Amino acid sequence: MRSRALLLSLFAAAAAASHVHPHFAGQPQHQQPITEHDETDITASLGVDHTQVRLIELKPGVTKRVTEKEKWELKKTGANFMDITDYEDFYLTTASKDVYKYPPQPQHEDIIRPLLAKLDSARMRKNLEKFTSFHTRYYRSHYGADSSSWLLSQVNETAAANPLISVAPFVHDWGQNSIIAHVPPSAEAKVSGEDSSKDSSTTRIVIGAHQDSVNLLFPMFLRSPGADDDGSGTVTILEAFRVLVGAAFPLKNPVEFHWYSAEEGGLLGSQAIFTAYSKKGYKVGAMLQQDMTGYVKKTLDAGRPESVGVITDFVDPDLTAFIKKVVSTYCDIPYVETKCGYACSDHASASKAGYQSAFVIESSFDYSDDKIHTTEDKIEYLSFDHMLQHAKLTLALALELGLADLRT
Repeated sequence: MRSRALLLSLFAAAAAASHVHPHFAGQPQHQQPITEHDETDITASLGVDHTQVRLIELKPGVTKRVTEKEKWELKKTGANFMDITDYEDFYLTTASKDVYKYPPQPQHEDIIRPLLAKLDSARMRKNLEKFTSFHTRYYRSHYGADSSSWLLSQVNETAAANPLISVAPFVHDWGQNSIIAHVPPSAEAKVSGEDSSKDSSTTRIVIGAHQDSVNLLFPMFLRSPGADDDGSGTVTILEAFRVLVGAAFPLKNPVEFHWYSAEEGGLLGSQAIFTAYSKKGYKVGAMLQQDMTGYVKKTLDAGRPESVGVITDFVDPDLTAFIKKVVSTYCDIPYVETKCGYACSDHASASKAGYQSAFVIESSFDYSDDKIHTTEDKIEYLSFDHMLQHAKLTLALALELGLADLRT
Protein backbone atom coordinates (compact mmCIF):
# COMPACT_ATOMS: atom_id res chain seq x y z
CA MET A 1 0.00 0.00 0.00
CA ARG A 2 1.27 3.47 -0.77
CA SER A 3 2.45 5.55 2.11
CA ARG A 4 0.25 8.34 3.41
CA ALA A 5 2.95 10.87 2.53
CA LEU A 6 2.88 9.79 -1.10
CA LEU A 7 -0.88 10.04 -1.17
CA LEU A 8 -0.74 13.50 0.32
CA SER A 9 1.63 14.58 -2.42
CA LEU A 10 -0.60 13.10 -5.10
CA PHE A 11 -3.68 14.92 -3.95
CA ALA A 12 -1.91 18.13 -3.14
CA ALA A 13 -1.02 18.21 -6.82
CA ALA A 14 -4.60 17.45 -7.76
CA ALA A 15 -5.87 20.20 -5.47
CA ALA A 16 -3.53 22.70 -7.05
CA ALA A 17 -5.08 21.93 -10.42
CA SER A 18 -8.67 22.23 -9.22
CA HIS A 19 -11.13 24.87 -10.37
CA VAL A 20 -14.83 25.58 -10.00
CA HIS A 21 -17.42 23.00 -10.91
CA PRO A 22 -20.99 23.61 -12.13
CA HIS A 23 -23.69 24.45 -9.63
CA PHE A 24 -24.20 21.71 -7.04
CA ALA A 25 -22.68 19.14 -9.38
CA GLY A 26 -19.73 17.83 -11.34
CA GLN A 27 -16.02 17.84 -10.69
CA PRO A 28 -13.83 20.94 -11.10
CA GLN A 29 -13.42 21.66 -14.78
CA HIS A 30 -9.61 21.69 -14.80
CA GLN A 31 -9.10 19.05 -12.12
CA GLN A 32 -6.68 16.30 -13.05
CA PRO A 33 -8.68 13.06 -13.12
CA ILE A 34 -8.21 10.50 -10.39
CA THR A 35 -8.20 6.93 -11.58
CA GLU A 36 -10.28 4.23 -9.96
CA HIS A 37 -7.05 2.54 -8.83
CA ASP A 38 -5.87 5.72 -7.11
CA GLU A 39 -9.20 6.17 -5.38
CA THR A 40 -9.31 2.58 -4.19
CA ASP A 41 -5.80 2.84 -2.76
CA ILE A 42 -6.57 6.05 -0.95
CA THR A 43 -9.94 5.02 0.45
CA ALA A 44 -8.38 1.80 1.71
CA SER A 45 -5.52 3.69 3.32
CA LEU A 46 -8.01 5.86 5.18
CA GLY A 47 -10.16 2.95 6.31
CA VAL A 48 -13.27 3.74 4.26
CA ASP A 49 -15.24 0.89 2.71
CA HIS A 50 -16.61 2.30 -0.55
CA THR A 51 -18.21 -1.06 -1.40
CA GLN A 52 -20.66 -0.83 1.50
CA VAL A 53 -24.24 -0.85 0.21
CA ARG A 54 -26.47 2.06 1.23
CA LEU A 55 -30.17 2.76 0.71
CA ILE A 56 -30.90 6.26 -0.56
CA GLU A 57 -34.19 8.05 -1.20
CA LEU A 58 -34.15 10.30 -4.27
CA LYS A 59 -37.80 11.38 -4.14
CA PRO A 60 -40.60 10.61 -1.70
CA GLY A 61 -40.92 6.83 -1.84
CA VAL A 62 -38.31 6.43 -4.60
CA THR A 63 -35.34 4.49 -3.24
CA LYS A 64 -32.20 2.91 -4.66
CA ARG A 65 -29.44 0.72 -3.27
CA VAL A 66 -25.96 1.98 -4.10
CA THR A 67 -22.44 1.51 -2.82
CA GLU A 68 -20.82 4.25 -0.78
CA LYS A 69 -18.69 5.10 -3.79
CA GLU A 70 -21.73 5.21 -6.10
CA LYS A 71 -23.46 7.48 -3.63
CA TRP A 72 -20.73 10.09 -4.00
CA GLU A 73 -20.64 9.69 -7.77
CA LEU A 74 -24.38 10.35 -7.80
CA LYS A 75 -23.91 13.47 -5.69
CA LYS A 76 -21.43 14.76 -8.27
CA THR A 77 -24.22 14.73 -10.86
CA GLY A 78 -26.23 17.16 -8.76
CA ALA A 79 -28.68 14.62 -7.34
CA ASN A 80 -30.10 15.27 -3.88
CA PHE A 81 -30.95 12.33 -1.66
CA MET A 82 -31.38 11.09 1.88
CA ASP A 83 -29.31 8.12 3.00
CA ILE A 84 -32.01 6.22 4.88
CA THR A 85 -30.04 3.01 5.39
CA ASP A 86 -30.29 3.12 9.18
CA TYR A 87 -33.91 4.30 9.29
CA GLU A 88 -35.74 2.25 6.65
CA ASP A 89 -37.91 0.43 9.19
CA PHE A 90 -38.52 3.59 11.22
CA TYR A 91 -39.93 5.50 8.25
CA LEU A 92 -42.36 2.67 7.53
CA THR A 93 -43.99 3.20 10.92
CA THR A 94 -43.58 6.94 11.59
CA ALA A 95 -46.52 8.19 13.65
CA SER A 96 -48.38 11.33 12.62
CA LYS A 97 -47.44 14.50 14.48
CA ASP A 98 -49.37 17.53 15.67
CA VAL A 99 -49.84 20.22 13.04
CA TYR A 100 -49.32 23.68 14.50
CA LYS A 101 -50.90 26.97 13.53
CA TYR A 102 -48.71 30.05 13.42
CA PRO A 103 -49.55 33.66 14.33
CA PRO A 104 -51.29 35.62 11.56
CA GLN A 105 -48.56 38.28 11.82
CA PRO A 106 -45.36 38.81 13.84
CA GLN A 107 -46.39 39.84 17.36
CA HIS A 108 -43.26 40.95 19.21
CA GLU A 109 -41.62 43.71 17.21
CA ASP A 110 -41.19 45.90 20.30
CA ILE A 111 -39.05 43.20 21.93
CA ILE A 112 -37.20 41.90 18.91
CA ARG A 113 -36.28 44.98 16.89
CA PRO A 114 -33.86 46.43 19.51
CA LEU A 115 -32.07 43.07 19.65
CA LEU A 116 -31.36 43.03 15.93
CA ALA A 117 -28.90 45.90 16.39
CA LYS A 118 -26.81 43.63 18.63
CA LEU A 119 -26.06 41.17 15.82
CA ASP A 120 -22.43 41.58 14.82
CA SER A 121 -21.21 40.76 11.30
CA ALA A 122 -17.58 41.20 12.41
CA ARG A 123 -18.06 38.41 14.93
CA MET A 124 -19.51 36.20 12.22
CA ARG A 125 -16.49 36.88 10.04
CA LYS A 126 -14.08 36.02 12.86
CA ASN A 127 -15.87 32.75 13.55
CA LEU A 128 -16.01 31.84 9.87
CA GLU A 129 -12.31 32.59 9.40
CA LYS A 130 -11.52 30.02 12.07
CA PHE A 131 -14.11 27.54 10.85
CA THR A 132 -12.77 27.57 7.30
CA SER A 133 -9.17 27.19 8.48
CA PHE A 134 -9.72 23.46 9.00
CA HIS A 135 -8.44 21.58 5.95
CA THR A 136 -11.89 20.09 5.47
CA ARG A 137 -14.93 19.47 7.64
CA TYR A 138 -15.77 16.21 5.88
CA TYR A 139 -17.66 14.19 8.47
CA ARG A 140 -15.49 11.05 8.31
CA SER A 141 -12.18 12.91 8.60
CA HIS A 142 -10.30 13.84 11.76
CA TYR A 143 -10.52 17.44 10.56
CA GLY A 144 -14.29 17.12 10.68
CA ALA A 145 -14.08 15.88 14.26
CA ASP A 146 -11.68 18.69 15.18
CA SER A 147 -13.87 21.38 13.62
CA SER A 148 -16.89 20.01 15.47
CA SER A 149 -14.98 20.13 18.76
CA TRP A 150 -14.04 23.74 18.11
CA LEU A 151 -17.64 24.62 17.27
CA LEU A 152 -18.87 22.91 20.43
CA SER A 153 -16.45 25.02 22.46
CA GLN A 154 -17.87 28.18 20.89
CA VAL A 155 -21.45 27.14 21.57
CA ASN A 156 -20.54 26.29 25.18
CA GLU A 157 -18.75 29.60 25.61
CA THR A 158 -21.79 31.45 24.29
CA ALA A 159 -24.22 29.49 26.45
CA ALA A 160 -22.17 30.15 29.59
CA ALA A 161 -23.85 33.54 29.86
CA ASN A 162 -27.02 31.72 30.94
CA PRO A 163 -26.55 28.63 33.17
CA LEU A 164 -30.09 27.46 32.38
CA ILE A 165 -29.11 26.64 28.81
CA SER A 166 -27.93 23.12 28.07
CA VAL A 167 -25.44 22.26 25.32
CA ALA A 168 -24.52 18.74 24.30
CA PRO A 169 -22.97 16.87 21.40
CA PHE A 170 -25.20 14.39 19.63
CA VAL A 171 -22.72 11.57 19.14
CA HIS A 172 -22.38 9.76 15.80
CA ASP A 173 -20.24 6.75 15.00
CA TRP A 174 -18.49 8.43 12.05
CA GLY A 175 -16.49 10.80 14.25
CA GLN A 176 -17.99 14.25 13.72
CA ASN A 177 -20.77 14.94 16.21
CA SER A 178 -23.81 17.12 15.80
CA ILE A 179 -24.44 19.80 18.44
CA ILE A 180 -27.66 20.79 20.20
CA ALA A 181 -28.13 23.92 22.32
CA HIS A 182 -31.41 24.00 24.26
CA VAL A 183 -32.82 27.27 25.58
CA PRO A 184 -35.53 26.36 28.11
CA PRO A 185 -38.94 28.06 28.17
CA SER A 186 -38.46 29.42 31.67
CA ALA A 187 -36.16 29.32 34.68
CA GLU A 188 -38.46 26.81 36.36
CA ALA A 189 -37.20 23.78 34.45
CA LYS A 190 -33.72 23.60 35.92
CA VAL A 191 -34.57 25.28 39.21
CA SER A 192 -36.92 22.38 39.86
CA GLY A 193 -34.15 19.96 38.98
CA GLU A 194 -35.62 18.92 35.65
CA ASP A 195 -33.84 19.30 32.33
CA SER A 196 -36.40 20.62 29.85
CA SER A 197 -34.31 19.35 26.95
CA LYS A 198 -35.71 15.91 27.82
CA ASP A 199 -39.29 17.08 28.38
CA SER A 200 -41.61 15.59 25.77
CA SER A 201 -44.54 17.78 26.83
CA THR A 202 -43.04 21.04 25.56
CA THR A 203 -43.07 22.15 21.94
CA ARG A 204 -39.60 23.00 20.63
CA ILE A 205 -38.65 25.53 18.00
CA VAL A 206 -35.59 24.31 16.09
CA ILE A 207 -33.10 26.41 14.12
CA GLY A 208 -30.60 24.36 12.11
CA ALA A 209 -27.49 24.55 9.94
CA HIS A 210 -25.00 21.91 8.90
CA GLN A 211 -21.39 22.09 10.01
CA ASP A 212 -19.74 19.65 7.60
CA SER A 213 -18.19 20.46 4.24
CA VAL A 214 -17.10 18.34 1.29
CA ASN A 215 -14.93 18.48 -1.79
CA LEU A 216 -16.83 16.32 -4.26
CA LEU A 217 -13.74 15.46 -6.24
CA PHE A 218 -12.39 13.49 -3.31
CA PRO A 219 -14.29 13.91 -0.03
CA MET A 220 -11.80 12.17 2.25
CA PHE A 221 -8.80 14.21 1.28
CA LEU A 222 -8.98 17.44 -0.71
CA ARG A 223 -9.33 20.81 0.95
CA SER A 224 -12.90 21.95 1.47
CA PRO A 225 -13.15 25.30 3.26
CA GLY A 226 -16.94 25.27 2.96
CA ALA A 227 -17.25 29.00 3.65
CA ASP A 228 -20.72 29.28 2.15
CA ASP A 229 -21.77 25.63 2.33
CA ASP A 230 -22.48 25.68 5.15
CA GLY A 231 -20.00 27.65 7.20
CA SER A 232 -22.14 30.70 6.52
CA GLY A 233 -25.25 29.12 7.99
CA THR A 234 -23.27 27.76 10.93
CA VAL A 235 -21.98 31.16 12.02
CA THR A 236 -25.28 32.86 11.13
CA ILE A 237 -27.26 30.83 13.63
CA LEU A 238 -24.40 30.96 16.15
CA GLU A 239 -24.62 34.75 16.13
CA ALA A 240 -28.41 34.66 16.52
CA PHE A 241 -27.94 32.22 19.40
CA ARG A 242 -25.49 34.61 21.08
CA VAL A 243 -27.95 37.50 21.05
CA LEU A 244 -30.84 35.29 22.14
CA VAL A 245 -28.80 34.02 25.10
CA GLY A 246 -27.96 37.57 26.14
CA ALA A 247 -31.58 38.69 25.88
CA ALA A 248 -32.70 36.14 28.49
CA PHE A 249 -36.41 36.53 27.76
CA PRO A 250 -38.77 34.08 29.50
CA LEU A 251 -39.84 31.95 26.56
CA LYS A 252 -43.11 30.07 26.31
CA ASN A 253 -41.57 27.42 24.09
CA PRO A 254 -38.02 26.05 24.24
CA VAL A 255 -35.79 27.10 21.37
CA GLU A 256 -33.06 24.80 20.11
CA PHE A 257 -30.13 25.50 17.84
CA HIS A 258 -28.78 22.50 15.95
CA TRP A 259 -25.51 22.18 14.06
CA TYR A 260 -25.78 18.98 12.03
CA SER A 261 -23.00 16.64 11.05
CA ALA A 262 -22.88 14.73 7.75
CA GLU A 263 -25.47 16.66 5.76
CA GLU A 264 -23.34 16.10 2.68
CA GLY A 265 -23.48 12.33 3.19
CA GLY A 266 -27.25 12.23 2.80
CA LEU A 267 -28.61 14.22 5.78
CA LEU A 268 -27.20 11.66 8.19
CA GLY A 269 -26.79 13.80 11.30
CA SER A 270 -30.16 15.50 11.13
CA GLN A 271 -31.90 12.19 10.43
CA ALA A 272 -30.32 10.71 13.54
CA ILE A 273 -31.61 13.60 15.63
CA PHE A 274 -35.15 13.84 14.28
CA THR A 275 -35.73 10.09 14.30
CA ALA A 276 -34.54 10.07 17.93
CA TYR A 277 -36.90 12.95 18.72
CA SER A 278 -39.79 11.12 17.12
CA LYS A 279 -39.08 7.92 19.03
CA LYS A 280 -38.97 9.88 22.30
CA GLY A 281 -42.23 11.65 21.53
CA TYR A 282 -40.65 15.10 21.38
CA LYS A 283 -42.83 17.82 19.89
CA VAL A 284 -41.35 20.22 17.34
CA GLY A 285 -43.49 23.22 16.49
CA ALA A 286 -41.26 24.46 13.69
CA MET A 287 -37.86 23.79 12.17
CA LEU A 288 -35.96 26.32 10.02
CA GLN A 289 -32.80 25.36 8.13
CA GLN A 290 -30.19 28.00 7.22
CA ASP A 291 -27.93 26.52 4.54
CA MET A 292 -25.78 28.93 2.47
CA THR A 293 -26.46 32.48 3.61
CA GLY A 294 -23.61 34.58 2.21
CA TYR A 295 -23.34 34.66 -1.59
CA VAL A 296 -25.01 37.45 -3.59
CA LYS A 297 -22.68 38.14 -6.53
CA LYS A 298 -24.64 36.26 -9.18
CA THR A 299 -27.86 37.91 -8.03
CA LEU A 300 -26.38 41.40 -8.33
CA ASP A 301 -24.61 40.60 -11.60
CA ALA A 302 -27.98 39.59 -13.04
CA GLY A 303 -29.43 42.95 -12.05
CA ARG A 304 -31.74 41.36 -9.49
CA PRO A 305 -32.37 42.78 -6.01
CA GLU A 306 -30.52 41.23 -3.11
CA SER A 307 -33.03 39.03 -1.33
CA VAL A 308 -33.61 36.08 0.98
CA GLY A 309 -34.46 32.92 -0.93
CA VAL A 310 -37.50 31.23 0.61
CA ILE A 311 -37.82 27.63 -0.52
CA THR A 312 -41.36 26.65 -1.51
CA ASP A 313 -41.08 22.98 -2.47
CA PHE A 314 -41.05 20.07 -0.01
CA VAL A 315 -41.59 22.42 2.94
CA ASP A 316 -44.49 23.19 5.26
CA PRO A 317 -46.58 25.90 3.56
CA ASP A 318 -47.93 27.47 6.75
CA LEU A 319 -44.51 27.82 8.36
CA THR A 320 -43.10 29.12 5.09
CA ALA A 321 -45.87 31.73 4.88
CA PHE A 322 -45.04 32.92 8.39
CA ILE A 323 -41.33 33.09 7.57
CA LYS A 324 -42.13 35.38 4.64
CA LYS A 325 -43.90 37.70 7.06
CA VAL A 326 -40.91 37.64 9.40
CA VAL A 327 -38.58 38.57 6.53
CA SER A 328 -40.87 41.44 5.51
CA THR A 329 -41.08 42.70 9.09
CA TYR A 330 -37.49 42.39 10.29
CA CYS A 331 -35.13 42.20 7.32
CA ASP A 332 -33.91 45.12 5.23
CA ILE A 333 -34.23 43.18 1.98
CA PRO A 334 -37.19 41.33 0.43
CA TYR A 335 -37.67 37.62 -0.04
CA VAL A 336 -37.87 35.73 -3.30
CA GLU A 337 -39.64 32.41 -3.71
CA THR A 338 -37.49 29.62 -5.10
CA LYS A 339 -37.21 25.83 -5.23
CA CYS A 340 -34.37 23.40 -4.56
CA GLY A 341 -35.82 19.90 -4.96
CA TYR A 342 -36.25 16.97 -2.61
CA ALA A 343 -33.81 16.41 0.27
CA CYS A 344 -31.74 19.48 -0.58
CA SER A 345 -30.89 20.18 3.07
CA ASP A 346 -31.54 19.09 6.64
CA HIS A 347 -35.09 20.44 6.87
CA ALA A 348 -35.99 17.33 4.85
CA SER A 349 -35.06 15.15 7.83
CA ALA A 350 -37.52 17.02 10.03
CA SER A 351 -40.22 16.71 7.38
CA LYS A 352 -39.50 13.00 6.91
CA ALA A 353 -39.97 12.48 10.66
CA GLY A 354 -43.33 14.26 10.49
CA TYR A 355 -42.37 17.73 11.73
CA GLN A 356 -43.19 21.06 10.06
CA SER A 357 -40.07 22.50 8.48
CA ALA A 358 -38.84 25.27 6.18
CA PHE A 359 -35.65 26.31 4.43
CA VAL A 360 -34.15 29.65 3.45
CA ILE A 361 -31.10 30.23 1.27
CA GLU A 362 -29.02 33.22 0.15
CA SER A 363 -30.89 33.97 -3.10
CA SER A 364 -33.02 32.51 -5.82
CA PHE A 365 -31.63 29.01 -6.25
CA ASP A 366 -30.54 29.79 -9.81
CA TYR A 367 -28.22 32.51 -8.50
CA SER A 368 -26.82 30.63 -5.51
CA ASP A 369 -23.13 29.90 -5.05
CA ASP A 370 -21.54 27.77 -7.80
CA LYS A 371 -18.24 27.42 -5.95
CA ILE A 372 -19.52 25.06 -3.29
CA HIS A 373 -18.01 21.58 -2.87
CA THR A 374 -14.65 22.82 -4.19
CA THR A 375 -11.47 24.41 -2.89
CA GLU A 376 -12.89 27.78 -3.99
CA ASP A 377 -15.74 27.98 -1.48
CA LYS A 378 -13.95 30.80 0.33
CA ILE A 379 -14.81 33.73 2.57
CA GLU A 380 -13.62 36.26 0.00
CA TYR A 381 -16.68 35.59 -2.16
CA LEU A 382 -19.23 36.16 0.61
CA SER A 383 -21.17 39.16 1.87
CA PHE A 384 -21.37 39.43 5.64
CA ASP A 385 -23.96 42.17 5.30
CA HIS A 386 -26.16 39.62 3.57
CA MET A 387 -25.44 37.04 6.24
CA LEU A 388 -26.55 39.62 8.78
CA GLN A 389 -29.98 39.65 7.13
CA HIS A 390 -30.21 35.89 7.64
CA ALA A 391 -29.16 36.35 11.26
CA LYS A 392 -31.98 38.88 11.69
CA LEU A 393 -34.45 36.38 10.27
CA THR A 394 -33.10 33.63 12.52
CA LEU A 395 -33.27 35.66 15.72
CA ALA A 396 -36.67 37.12 14.90
CA LEU A 397 -38.22 33.75 14.06
CA ALA A 398 -36.74 32.10 17.15
CA LEU A 399 -38.26 34.76 19.39
CA GLU A 400 -41.57 35.12 17.55
CA LEU A 401 -42.24 31.40 17.84
CA GLY A 402 -40.50 31.02 21.18
CA LEU A 403 -42.94 33.57 22.59
CA ALA A 404 -46.01 32.37 20.68
CA ASP A 405 -49.00 30.41 21.90
CA LEU A 406 -48.65 27.57 19.44
CA ARG A 407 -51.85 25.62 18.95
CA THR A 408 -52.77 22.59 16.90
